Order: sequence, then C-alpha cells, then structure tokens
Amino acid sequence: MTDRYLDLLRHGEVAGGACFRGRSDDPLSNLGWAQMSQAVADAPTWTGIVSSPLTRCAAFGQCFADTHGMPLEQMDALRERDFGAWEGVPAHEIATEDLTRFWEDPAGFTPPEAEPFDAFRARVLDGWRQILERTDPHSLVITHGGVIRVILAELLQMPTSSLLLIEVPHACRTRIRIPAPSGRPSLVFHRRN
Repeated sequence: MTDRYLDLLRHGEVAGGACFRGRSDDPLSNLGWAQMSQAVADAPTWTGIVSSPLTRCAAFGQCFADTHGMPLEQMDALRERDFGAWEGVPAHEIATEDLTRFWEDPAGFTPPEAEPFDAFRARVLDGWRQILERTDPHSLVITHGGVIRVILAELLQMPTSSLLLIEVPHACRTRIRIPAPSGRPSLVFHRRN
C-alpha cells in the first residue's frame, strides 16, 4: 500500500473586491479564474475532486472536472465561515476595536450574527475526517482560506489563537501526505504558484 496525497486549493480572487465573504456566493473574477488555472497548470493527475458548494470554488471545480473527465463531489462542510453582519463588508469599514479583537482571537471573538467558531471548526473537521476516509490516491480539495487554516491548525496541532498567522493567498495550494497504512498526515508544502 502506498501513501496518499491531498491538495487543498483556495479559490482565486472573487468579483466584488476584498471584504469579509463567508456565505456570500460571489463568483470568481477573471483574475480569479486565471489564478486558479495557473495553480493547477503543473499539477499531478488527481484521482478525485471535492469542492465547497459555493460558486467561487464549485464553478472552477466543475470546469476542471469536466475537462478531465472526473466526477466532482460538493461537500457542504467545506463552506467558509459565515461572518454574519460582517458579510460583504470591507475590513476598513468595521469598527477598529472589533476588528482588532477578531484578528487577535478569531476563535474567541464572534462577529455579530456570525457562525460561532466552535461550530465552524466542528463542521470543517467533520468534513476533513470524511475526506481522510476516501481512497483516492491523490485528491484535489477546492475550498476557502478559513477552512484551510482550520485543517492546517489541526494537522500541526496549533492553538486556534494562531489561525490567522497562516497566510492563505488566493489560489494557494497545500499538499498533505497521508502515510500508509494509517500514519499521521503531514504537510508537504503550502505555496502559491
């Protein structure tokens, strides 16, 4: 039995500019499509694709799956955190005190009407466990920055207070090795092409 691999891929730039975007279902911008295409240009032959159902992930995932004759599974657990009243709001329009509290303790400070961090983390890690149970030799998982941070923090046993210290730029690809037969997953690389 050989090791398996998972590539986590964050969506590219989204139409509508920089803002808190969780449940909002905005599409990729033209630049976002180009970023995603570049991120997978030198990619290995993936054997399975899983995606967040949000358009900024699923549209590219479906296009890539159709082009390569592969099925695409959409997984609700891979959605970004719902930012409640902050949805669609640029950071500079949020009260400095609240924004500072969020940056310093993203798990401890919940924006108004937002998904509590513990619920978000539990949802993401449930999806992560499902992905780890797959048998694809090399899966592509298209998702969001917050989801990738939660997975990496779990993998690297980081405190949740350090989540925002992990930079996840648009179209960033992260490879994780899952050793056979049942060893602990490890980080291979985390980069933007």
